[in-house]
Amino acid sequence: MLRLEKLLSIAGEPLALPDTLDARSRGLAGTRADELESLLLRRNGFYTFESALHVFATGGTAPGSEPSLQQWNDPQLWRFEFHGLEEVPVLFFAEDVFGVQFCLRQGQVHTFEPETGEFGYLADDLEGWAAAILADYKFLTGWPLANAWQAQHGSLAQGQRLLPLTGFAFGGAFMLENLRAGDAIEGMRYRGQIARQMAGVADGSVVKLTVLPQ
Repeated sequence: MLRLEKLLSIAGEPLALPDTLDARSRGLAGTRADELESLLLRRNGFYTFESALHVFATGGTAPGSEPSLQQWNDPQLWRFEFHGLEEVPVLFFAEDVFGVQFCLRQGQVHTFEPETGEFGYLADDLEGWAAAILADYKFLTGWPLANAWQAQHGSLAQGQRLLPLTGFAFGGAFMLENLRAGDAIEGMRYRGQIARQMAGVADGSVVKLTVLPQ
């Protein structure tokens, strides 16, 4: 627990009072449910690395605030925009500043890239996840751009992420000029529509994308 302890020591204030996971969240989290619940009982949701890393809080949240863990994993919030993701046994529990998700999947911690809809293995458990974050926080949280963007524009509000004007998967640059602050839910829905249309398209193909209003 040394790496998780270290991560908690630099995290911001909890976003909600301590709470347990509900039955659906435990089912989606699988064999790592107890680990996540233990973390959230100690600090129920938080931001760290100048809001670059966001861990969702379980249970109810105050009116007008950001989604809870349960709301974030509701099939009708944004998961429906990604083909076949609505009821897949995956629990999204955290995100980087660009909205790349960290999730519990198949007994491990994976990343989920919203621009492509692809999962990637990151760690065996939450201790390993914390170790990876601390070892490479600049890349895994997007902290350098989070720091630079907020120095120019002010702090990101709760529930906001930095969204690329031109998607990174489509050649968009990791530069301030290619970023805007946007609602995290809007960002996931928008990129889900793109990822669904791009599925199976060969590299180098010319495509016309259609994005419906949110």
